[in-house]
Amino acid sequence: MLLEAVLNVATELELRATLQHIVDTATELAGARYGALGVVDPERGGVTELFTSGIDEETRARIGRLPDGCTGLIGHLIQEPRPLLVPDIAADVRSSGVPPGHPEMHSFVGVPIQVHTQVFGNLYLTEKQGGEQGGKRGGAQGGESGGFTTDDLAMLRVLASQAGIAIGNARLHETARRRERWIEGADAVTTALLTGESATDALNTVAERARILADASAGVVLQPTAEGGMEIVAASTLDDPADLIGTVIEAGSPVLEQLLGGESVFIEDSATDARMTTHVRSRFGPSMMLPLQSGGKLIGTLALPRRRGGVPYTAVDRLLASQFASQAALALVLADSRHDRERLAVFEDRDRIARDLHDLVVQRLFATEMMLESTRRRAAAADMDELLGAAIDELDSTIQEVRTTIFALQQPPAEAPSTFRGRVLRETSGAAALLGFQPSVHFVGAVDALVSEPVARRLLTALRGALAAAHRRVGVTTVEVTVEVREGVVRLVVTDDGRREDGDGDEGEGEGGTTFRWEAAL
Repeated sequence: MLLEAVLNVATELELRATLQHIVDTATELAGARYGALGVVDPERGGVTELFTSGIDEETRARIGRLPDGCTGLIGHLIQEPRPLLVPDIAADVRSSGVPPGHPEMHSFVGVPIQVHTQVFGNLYLTEKQGGEQGGKRGGAQGGESGGFTTDDLAMLRVLASQAGIAIGNARLHETARRRERWIEGADAVTTALLTGESATDALNTVAERARILADASAGVVLQPTAEGGMEIVAASTLDDPADLIGTVIEAGSPVLEQLLGGESVFIEDSATDARMTTHVRSRFGPSMMLPLQSGGKLIGTLALPRRRGGVPYTAVDRLLASQFASQAALALVLADSRHDRERLAVFEDRDRIARDLHDLVVQRLFATEMMLESTRRRAAAADMDELLGAAIDELDSTIQEVRTTIFALQQPPAEAPSTFRGRVLRETSGAAALLGFQPSVHFVGAVDALVSEPVARRLLTALRGALAAAHRRVGVTTVEVTVEVREGVVRLVVTDDGRREDGDGDEGEGEGGTTFRWEAAL
């Protein structure tokens, strides 16, 4: 029977199934009514999981929480991991801490289960079912009738020894599978980040993948703030993450120095740990806070909290999550570098287009204008003079617009312009969304050098008002903006082809349109 039990124990590779099979086999083999296998936390010394046999769900619910592993016979076996045989639990001085609702038990036997040289847990059996089975196996060496015998204890020691080997194999198998999942997750994150996601989407991807892999309640990414703290900038939870986004760990928080220093922080209970100061800490229990850094550069921190009362993170969990954080940080740096290279390529292309427009188009237009001007002077007919004059004016207007386009190409996208020309172009570009077309803009004179900041602000205010008025008019299809600096005065002229409305300020209705004029001394 023992040989068959040993062979059966070694057939499972899934750890939890192996543990349940061990306790069921031991209970049946020893003829016990109740059996339990308690997994011991090597760092904390308590019981983290309890696998039982002979106890139904109703009884388990009535017993309540797991034993803490600090008192009673269970605590004694954890503190002194040696085989233990007790004829009567109630008469033993080491017995204590039995919770209300616990089934009545008398005889007890317990043996430690070792994996290599480390105690993995303990196997407990109670309530020997009569003395018949023990007497048959033990003969003259058996113990008292109705209690566990020394043969039962010897048999359990053999079973526990083989169980240690089976548990070791199952743990290796589970660790390999978990490591494979973390590696696959890290690869998926790297692929997603290098396919062109935005910075915000990239951080959300890291947070979500890490939460799923760690079986955490939430996955959040924090980044340093200008005030010296750290702020949650991305979050993934099963609930609404909105209340997490924007949460700040203030400067001076005990945990902050470790985070900003690039150190990992492992917390047993976020709700009660004095180092935690955020308002959301009361929702969480065990937590890992891992640095996202690459090449000595701290990008942020990846936090993976579990719900209050959740299973603590093991050493393997911490190792795999730390490796994931390191690879995710490298992927974030590479994605950021890729984005910078793409932006640089755009800038270089814009510069090339601007140079081509200036060196080829503008110069050729200017040469054509000069040829037409020379032809007009030689022409005698009045109608020819008028026609050539119109052509020259059109070429001059085209040259001004091409130069304006060149200037706009030289401005970095998505950045606030610093020059007066750039600010004017930004105003007209914003109005284009309302008008449905891009207004034409002309600059005459050294506007950037001569227009002071106070005058520039007043002119821009007047420009906004003129563009808004043009938008309100009916039938507007073109808008021309001219900014001219001449003889110590800056002039703004905004002309459109719409019909003037009553009360349109300093506007005058010209032929086929409306004109707004504004000027100020430099």
